[in-house]
Amino acid sequence: MKRVSITTLTLIVLATSLNAAEFHVSITGKDTDTGAASAPFRTIQHAADLAQPGDVITVHAGIYRERINPPRGGESDAKRITYQAAQGEKVVITGAESIKGWTKVTNDTWSVTIPNTFFGAFNPYTDRIRGDWFNSKKREHHTGAVYLNGDWLTEAAKLAEVLKPVSKNPFWFGTVGAENTTIQAQFKGVDPNEANVEINVRQTVFTPKAIGINYLTVRGFDLRNAATPWAPPTAGQIGLITAYWCKGWIIEDNHIAYSTCSGVALGKYSDTFDNKSANSAEGYVATVKRAQAHTLPWTKEHIGHHIVRNNHISNCEQTGIVGSLGCSFSTVTNNEIHDIHMRQLFTGAEMAGIKFHGAIDTLISRNHIYRTNRGIWLDWMAQGARVSGNLLHDNDTDQDLYMEVNHGPYIVDNNLFLSRWNFWDMSEGGAFVHNLFAGKIVTQPDRGRMTPFHLAHSTEIAGITNIVTRDYRFLNNIFIGNGTPGGEGPAGWGSQHLPRGAGYGLWVYDSRVAQLRAAGNVYYNGAQPCGTEAGPLMFATHNPAVKLEQKDGQFDLYCNLGTQLKDAITLSVTTDSLGKATIPNLPFENPDGSPVKIDIDYFGKTRQGANPFPGPFSAAPQTDIAVRVWPR
Repeated sequence: MKRVSITTLTLIVLATSLNAAEFHVSITGKDTDTGAASAPFRTIQHAADLAQPGDVITVHAGIYRERINPPRGGESDAKRITYQAAQGEKVVITGAESIKGWTKVTNDTWSVTIPNTFFGAFNPYTDRIRGDWFNSKKREHHTGAVYLNGDWLTEAAKLAEVLKPVSKNPFWFGTVGAENTTIQAQFKGVDPNEANVEINVRQTVFTPKAIGINYLTVRGFDLRNAATPWAPPTAGQIGLITAYWCKGWIIEDNHIAYSTCSGVALGKYSDTFDNKSANSAEGYVATVKRAQAHTLPWTKEHIGHHIVRNNHISNCEQTGIVGSLGCSFSTVTNNEIHDIHMRQLFTGAEMAGIKFHGAIDTLISRNHIYRTNRGIWLDWMAQGARVSGNLLHDNDTDQDLYMEVNHGPYIVDNNLFLSRWNFWDMSEGGAFVHNLFAGKIVTQPDRGRMTPFHLAHSTEIAGITNIVTRDYRFLNNIFIGNGTPGGEGPAGWGSQHLPRGAGYGLWVYDSRVAQLRAAGNVYYNGAQPCGTEAGPLMFATHNPAVKLEQKDGQFDLYCNLGTQLKDAITLSVTTDSLGKATIPNLPFENPDGSPVKIDIDYFGKTRQGANPFPGPFSAAPQTDIAVRVWPR
């Protein structure tokens, strides 16, 4: 092997840095200037048009009302194009414009009329939300929005609603004619001409128009207020910020909020088949096959490998993070995601804090997800996925985790599931290890959909089948009931009109799963094991009284698990001990093919010994636990 001297390496690094440029952008700048720190550009887009691989765009404090369309990406992870907010400066990039000229109509209702030319080619007040698996609840919805002092109002179904006195949620309503758009809105006790009133005018804030724009970093921005479209897995997916059918983005340390539909999109390209699969016989399988045959094909070489970390994502009415196929081989970690699909003006089958299709070898770890209709939803082909060390709570409309028609292998470990409903299972091939389940589990059969499984660590399809074996491993978990043995019992009908079992503990699998391995689990307060588990540790009448308290953005967990938790007979969980998922006949392992060992707890501490403590914490529990679980 040829050795390179330190001096030579230094020269290479120096040459690379000399070839790279840093462009500065300021609201006091001019696009006719040089982009130097002393002569910054005015718009981020102008800097984007000039930036080449290795360059950095530094944006200084202010509000930038523009849509960024990066025309090119970097060449590699080491030679990427970086968009960043200047250190310590607040940079807002918004899809909204400030609106004055309101006139009072009646009560607290005001009106403004805007020429359609103001919107250009895209008018959010004629742009209806629609698409595959979208349910409008028998009314129209538009991607436009009206904001008062940073928070959005609610679109009324009819004009008459906005003319009434203000109720709990102030309304707005838009009427678009041949030449003008008229918006009427309720501002309780506020003169909108003296307040900060904005309206959506742009579909997105940071999204390339072309696919294949690779290796971008977007860091430190406040991205907000966009008229994003519904993002089903069968259509082009656009968010406030979009890694649009590409590879190697890093989206980090941003505040992402107020998207009509999705916040971050890591998803599919658009084509003539968009939104044409929900009621067709071909369904999503044909979408997957077309993506594999695309000129930029869905392969490990070309697509995915994104990192989404340390972001604060909120107030999106479909998803916090969405991705169909483009999410593969990615890492989503240490994000705070909340208030997703909470207004519920519309519904459908695609709403969650994180909603992924095709999360192959994707890591979802250390996220805090709450006040969503559903925390994490992995739908189709979550092969090699790992859901690890997440805090989920108050996701009470549905549940913390939904696994839909996946064949495995996938791993769910060291999570705190604290909502009323923790896990909805319509999959197989999963390993659940060292989790805390403080709510119900629902297991439900599928209609018989044929879904793909893949070669190891690949998008190449190895076969297509329905959910047939439902093989599972539940090892070293803690289950907490509500004081009634088993919970509510077999619970009639699910949302798809299929019989299901629902309750606290693993007994819900007794009539549904032929291949379930359970060991080292602990059951409290009426939660019950499955019939085949040998030697479960049970505290039938002990209520740990789990409670999560929030103060000043910090979340503390209180509970009493007792001191006898040490009596659980657990085992060290590794690739060898987990065996193989039945349908793909593949082991549970890391994305690089190396063996996995579940020896790190929720806090990142290493578990010691061959008989680790059950649940997500490695330390021996005291009688009372009071521990900060967010931020860590």
